[in-house]
Amino acid sequence: MGDLYFPEISLRIEGMEKIKIPRMVKIKQLYDSSKIDDLKSWTRNRLETCFPDNREACFQNKRICITAGSRGIPHLDLIIKTVIDVLRKWGASPFIVPAMGSHGGGTAEGQKEYLKGFNITEETMGVPILSSMDVVKIGTMKDGTPVYCDKNASESDGIIVLNKVKPHTDFRGKHESGLAKMMAIGLAKHKGASMFHMGGFETFAKRIPEAAEVFLKNAPVICGIGIVQNAYDEISELEVMPNSKILERDAALLEIAKQKTPKFKMSSIDVLIIDEIGKNISGNGFDPNIVGRSNSPGFDDVLKLQKLFIRGLSKESHHNGCGIAMADITTRRCLNDIDFTTTWVNVITSTRLNGGRIPMYANNDKEALLIAIRTCVGIDFDKVKIIRIKNTLSMNMIEVSESYLDELKDMNDVEIVGSPYKIKFDKDGNMI
Repeated sequence: MGDLYFPEISLRIEGMEKIKIPRMVKIKQLYDSSKIDDLKSWTRNRLETCFPDNREACFQNKRICITAGSRGIPHLDLIIKTVIDVLRKWGASPFIVPAMGSHGGGTAEGQKEYLKGFNITEETMGVPILSSMDVVKIGTMKDGTPVYCDKNASESDGIIVLNKVKPHTDFRGKHESGLAKMMAIGLAKHKGASMFHMGGFETFAKRIPEAAEVFLKNAPVICGIGIVQNAYDEISELEVMPNSKILERDAALLEIAKQKTPKFKMSSIDVLIIDEIGKNISGNGFDPNIVGRSNSPGFDDVLKLQKLFIRGLSKESHHNGCGIAMADITTRRCLNDIDFTTTWVNVITSTRLNGGRIPMYANNDKEALLIAIRTCVGIDFDKVKIIRIKNTLSMNMIEVSESYLDELKDMNDVEIVGSPYKIKFDKDGNMI
């Protein structure tokens, strides 16, 4: 994270003096808002429904492992604490295992620190967090790829695979980012994740369910907990299913998640400004299913976008800059905030080295935005179409340039909030 220098070139670019930053206006994009209001009661009820009988036989004096991943899930600490309390009531001794492949720098300490960002600590949860990179081989796939499991999880009396289910950022399939992937990659830790990714993302749709089947056959998985979020970053579905139903429900929840993914209501964007990216938001830092940019092919039809300006990283990303490579431009401040060791460990593990590239950068937000506008082609610079979002988990209230108003004014799933205003910059030229 050394300091970078950017030459003062903006004043030398022909036509730059004619570029103006348009006024912006806040809008609300409206989506299906159904969600689970009482997560604690819902989670407890789902567990009790999944295990209606013989709870003592299943859990009494048993060491039960609960997985915790790197994806940001609202109220994840509440959900895991509720699972812990139920298990204790049934006589079990639960513990938590970070299940996030190579994230957190690929170290036990880094993964434990990652969970701390979600308020998941031994103090808040009241149980041990056994973070280790040690794995055991529990089986082999048809192509010879070994299937690994976290050593602490494999030695437990039962594993509860808990994870968000959502569309993946690099491939399409019946199982994408969810319970199957957590078994195939997340619980395989750095070693297993590296081995699996060597087959390439183009093989994931076929190989993830195969690896998950091997895992279910040879690891002590007792049940799965699948979580789906709506477009407002709230939980709309939470299912607890026995191990025999995990793959079936993982696929079904993915289809629900795809319907819940928010989209821009606009037909095209000249410049998209994203305030923050991070691994807690998406594996790609932002969701390619919304933005249309990915390290892998297949997302070009998602959004008609000319220039992507990424301003910074989320605090919860712990300086992991995965996703910055997809930006057309960023700032020196943003790049200086990236821990490239952590980022590149993640990139190398995924085998997508293009994910480690550094985009063009400017001294501040104002310069970056002017350059982004100036380099758009085939547009009326007096009517440039700009959108600004906090991150791809925050698609409800966003900012758009006033040139969008004619397109949006008659839409019944968009509300225009307030009047147009100028973007404010501080003395250093960064957005306020």
